[in-house]
Amino acid sequence: MYAAFYGLRAKPFQLNPDPDFFFGSRGHRRAMAYLEYGLHQGEGFIVITGEVGAGKTTLLRSLLRRLPGEGIEAAQIVSTQVGPDDLLRLVAASFGLDGQGLEKSTLLQRLEAHLRAMNAGGRRALLIVDEAQNLAPSAVEELRMLSNFQEGTRSLLQSFLVGQPEFREIMQRPGMRQLRQRVIASYHLGPLDAAETRAYVEHRLRHVGWRDDPRFDDGALARIHPLTDGVPRRINTLCDRVLLAAYLVERHAIDEALITEVAGELGDELGPAQLTADAAPSADGAGAATVNGATHGAGAHGAPAGSAAAARIAQLESRLAQLESASSTTHNVLQRVLRVLRSSAGSPRRDDSYRARPLRVQSPP
Repeated sequence: MYAAFYGLRAKPFQLNPDPDFFFGSRGHRRAMAYLEYGLHQGEGFIVITGEVGAGKTTLLRSLLRRLPGEGIEAAQIVSTQVGPDDLLRLVAASFGLDGQGLEKSTLLQRLEAHLRAMNAGGRRALLIVDEAQNLAPSAVEELRMLSNFQEGTRSLLQSFLVGQPEFREIMQRPGMRQLRQRVIASYHLGPLDAAETRAYVEHRLRHVGWRDDPRFDDGALARIHPLTDGVPRRINTLCDRVLLAAYLVERHAIDEALITEVAGELGDELGPAQLTADAAPSADGAGAATVNGATHGAGAHGAPAGSAAAARIAQLESRLAQLESASSTTHNVLQRVLRVLRSSAGSPRRDDSYRARPLRVQSPP
């Protein structure tokens, strides 16, 4: 859709973590340095925390790309809402062992034998536990016990614990004292600042072949940071919808008003924990029908007239067909717009414009 329209090789603001898009902000570079330091030590635990969407998974995948292909065998666990015995089975499965139906003692023996075989073959075992904030204290204790597997003075298993900010609080509990003593490095990944947010947007665009089309003016780029709090995933969500909104009306310049409009739409859809906006009438009192924040036909009834209306409806219907495989939210918004345009066809037309609505930005709880 919009990627081809703007001559981009791919979507620049996809939500799935992709190490190809890794952006080295000050915080991300420092977190990477802690991870690399921990790998060099080859033992204990490394703890990385950050808000939802801060880029923890992208950071880890970028690190894994740097690992020596034959020296380290990395395994990852992402389902952590399990009991201690099931967690051990997940650990075994992540290293290719079948632990189903085994007694705990037998499972531990097989795990230890596997880790020793890896060590004898010159390989190190690295366990990455994502969503660590969901681990029960008893499951965390099992992970700590696994770190006791040693060959002489060499640890057979190193673990990275990655989670949301709540995991920092969990780590401070009295029962976590023994685990804290095994942590050799920890880092909390914060949001991007205003300058980094602008650089992040341009970085992702350039990565897919952006040549200043569409053009983001300074006001648009500056508006993104306060609306997203500098959280990468929120930036991706907002910018993806902005590009879609601009594409739908074949717009090649993006300004602050469009950014604000799309943020308002996202606030309505995602709720106050994301991006919010208070709907307010425009200065001249005219209504507006929006699609992903783009205001269409801000005339007395908010729609183009006559043949121009029919042409616009036909154009939107064609693009709606392309979007049927996209998100249901986008599809429903387009259907709403078409209904408004059809019911209002024949009214006077004014130039298409994008109207800003006052925003009330709320940070996540």
